[in-house]
Amino acid sequence: MYVVIEGIDTAGKSTQLELLKKNFPNAIFTKEPGGTLLGTKLRAMALGGEAKSQLAEMFLFLADRAEHIEEIIKNNKDKIVISDRSMISGIAYANQLNLNKLIELNLIATQNILPDYVILLELTPSELKFRLSQKENDSIELRGIEYLINIQNRMKETIQKIGINYIFIDASLKIEEIEKKIEDFINGK
Repeated sequence: MYVVIEGIDTAGKSTQLELLKKNFPNAIFTKEPGGTLLGTKLRAMALGGEAKSQLAEMFLFLADRAEHIEEIIKNNKDKIVISDRSMISGIAYANQLNLNKLIELNLIATQNILPDYVILLELTPSELKFRLSQKENDSIELRGIEYLINIQNRMKETIQKIGINYIFIDASLKIEEIEKKIEDFINGK
């Protein structure tokens, strides 16, 4: 089973992933970008600004994704694999390109391997504004609330367009409520 947790920054992915580690102790936990040795290098290159064009940056992330599928997902088909982000984030953040073309490129990179379950932690603009005000913001968060909500909307559109089994969860709910919704979804309840 291949499970993905998605959401924009501050949505609570890290908190829920830590809870999933306790609830699914035999699962393989990974992340995109950077879940493999090569992926760590590609992530550093992309986030370090080594690529001078947005297109080159996108291809670094696609290379990371291809390696991740090969090394982590395909090698653990008999286990539960839970990933912090996936091609859905990659498509959403590469928002300068056509959605259908990005889906096509990502399906090549993933060899048409898609998550079995996608959980999207969703924030309202007001909740996002509050959460961002409580911390020091990174370069992506500094792009603003409108930018991040557009990314979130693009994640939702991508999930629905690909036709993956998904659940959208209000990230402003109590941590325990979110945890229960995620567990019930993964367990098919």
